[in-house]
Amino acid sequence: MLANWLVKSGVRVGIIDGKDGPTVESRALGVHSRSMEIYDQLGVADLVLGQVVRVESMRQGFGRVAFAPVPLTDLGRGITPYPGMYVLEQSANERILADNLQALGGWVRWRHRLVDLHRSESAVRAVVESAEGLRTISARFAVGCDGASSAVRSLCGIPFEGRTSRQTFYLVDAVGVSGLAPASVNIRQGAAEFLLAFPMKPDDAGRSGQRLIGVASDDDVAAVTEEFARYRLAEAFGVTYEDYRWFSTYRLHYRIAARFRAGPIFLAGDAAHVHSPVGAQGMNTGLQDAHNLAFKLADVVAARASPASLDRYAAERRPVALHLLSTTDRLFRGVVSRSVVMTAVRRFAPRVALPIGVAVLPHLPIGRRLAGYLGQIRIRYPMDENARRGRRHPVVGRRLPWTGANFGVLRSARWQVHVYAADGGRIHEADGVARHLGLALHAFATTGRTALEPGTLYLVRPDGFVAAASLPEDAVDRFAALAGVAFAKDHQEGRRE
Repeated sequence: MLANWLVKSGVRVGIIDGKDGPTVESRALGVHSRSMEIYDQLGVADLVLGQVVRVESMRQGFGRVAFAPVPLTDLGRGITPYPGMYVLEQSANERILADNLQALGGWVRWRHRLVDLHRSESAVRAVVESAEGLRTISARFAVGCDGASSAVRSLCGIPFEGRTSRQTFYLVDAVGVSGLAPASVNIRQGAAEFLLAFPMKPDDAGRSGQRLIGVASDDDVAAVTEEFARYRLAEAFGVTYEDYRWFSTYRLHYRIAARFRAGPIFLAGDAAHVHSPVGAQGMNTGLQDAHNLAFKLADVVAARASPASLDRYAAERRPVALHLLSTTDRLFRGVVSRSVVMTAVRRFAPRVALPIGVAVLPHLPIGRRLAGYLGQIRIRYPMDENARRGRRHPVVGRRLPWTGANFGVLRSARWQVHVYAADGGRIHEADGVARHLGLALHAFATTGRTALEPGTLYLVRPDGFVAAASLPEDAVDRFAALAGVAFAKDHQEGRRE
């Protein structure tokens, strides 16, 4: 994702990877609304939609009993063009992005392993090992997107702070599954057992697929085999399967890098933070790390921003990761707790709460908020200078609210000025501001069902987040100062929609 956006922004980029090619295991699965919006902005949403499984509902249960389904297809409808939840195997995600990178003119050097890193304040030298021996690659910046065991993080001496779960978990990518609702996220709990299941694409024979994640014990990982998992699933939950494509065991880690940056070197994705699979937030968070950082690097490389602006990456993304670690840790502790109280809560509370929630939540504001949190749409970055004085603007620092017609212009991936539901005079003033800054103006007829204010000018970043809001008389100084960008005078014509 990072390389795609950098190359698309005109930055020379290379990727080194010790693997033979893109990941072949399914690994991460869940894709939420915000990630789909980013795919759309990149121009690959149709390719992604051709590979995903649409999740229809969540089915919670206890033991062999499934409770009422919670529909998910309309989750976020009206606040995003991609409501609901999707399943996209990490292997498919990597193939799509690798192919798109190649089409853009980027490259990946497979079977190249990072051996050492040398850095100054303004450059990086990477020592890389391949079949041809050692070589040195020099660059202005480097980003470690190399997973939880990140060599980049280790070579930079950045601590990976947190803890590792005592429990052993098993993962089975199974086919021909019985005992679970298809096209649903199934959550089954018991006194000492836990099962989290995600729908996957059928195999070549048309047999339904499910990712089955269970908790085994506090024992050594080596003691947990596929046969053990198969027996536990059938015994505790009545879940059986005909065959499996992948089996693995692991312990959960809740960790975050002490710093997301060491001079010209950055960390993103699992190299920066790892957490439990609750909410399927992992791959989505990594994609957003990359999306956020790409445009900051592109602006600095093109001399549209000062190097100091790169500090905003950690200021914006590390709090998101910290909040995610805290939230998923608490939720997962409750899910796998073996206490009598928590077991009773898991067994009886959903029977009462789920029917009420399904009937009421979609019609309440809190339902939209929950959809925003799950879809990673409600993330807020610290951009609004008025927030410190208790007058925080409702959309500044947030991803641009979707009106139904205003996301197409984001595909340019450029700084731009927006105005909504404005009369001709205000649009003329807004055009003057945009021209002075060398930016495109986009005027839209309606604010939709959003917190956007009629006639207010909005400065929108390349990543689709609102950097500032202002009336025309203050906009030039405020927009330039808050964005911290020396805008290029390559004005493009905007359009009214």
